[in-house]
Amino acid sequence: MHTAPTASSAPLDPRRKRILFRATHRGTHENDLMIGGWLAPRLAGMAETELDAIEAMLEPPDPDLADWLSGRRPIPPDHDSALLRQMRAAVATPPAQGGPTDEPTEAA
Repeated sequence: MHTAPTASSAPLDPRRKRILFRATHRGTHENDLMIGGWLAPRLAGMAETELDAIEAMLEPPDPDLADWLSGRRPIPPDHDSALLRQMRAAVATPPAQGGPTDEPTEAA
């Protein structure tokens, strides 16, 4: 059994808790780590519109998300979003270099 990534120590509202649960209990360990690992440190600071985008991004089946995030297949136009591209870029970068388990960085 794996330990799912967690958000910051601040309590999350029910919507964010639901999103974090969905992101870390996808059905495949690979997606739990890719999606949950990217989302957990960012979730508390996300705006409502970003939460809407995350919820939409979580709808496709696990095999499709895994293929798109890993780069095995391109993201199809009907699912392409800035959020999914950000996640794919972070997943492709090792954690020590800004990958999915790193804390978000502040924009200068």
